[in-house]
Amino acid sequence: MTKKVLVVEDTKDIREALKMLIEFQGYEVIVAHDGLEASKQTLQHIPDLVLMDLAMPRFDGIYATRQIRAHPETLAIPIICVTSHAREYEEEALAAGCNEVYTKTSFMDNFDHILTKYLEG
Repeated sequence: MTKKVLVVEDTKDIREALKMLIEFQGYEVIVAHDGLEASKQTLQHIPDLVLMDLAMPRFDGIYATRQIRAHPETLAIPIICVTSHAREYEEEALAAGCNEVYTKTSFMDNFDHILTKYLEG
């Protein structure tokens, strides 16, 4: 069974680039444009990994992470925060339930390692 990754990103170009990269690795990708959609998509699809942006319209990534962690069926899904604001919000993101926090640049530098760790490990 193909593992699923939910990409939560409000910037279309970044969202589409991540989608293509992850699909190239052989995983199914679900996308969400904001935190509200992320919460809904997570409950509907129960992905194996969530890549969560922080600064988004409607619900931000911290609020969405708390919503995902509030449901028993989604409580254990790894959530990786991928943001331009990693230093500012790292403690808050981890407290909300993110497993790790990366800047967008450092995430790309560690892309293969992260997918392997959370989807194959």
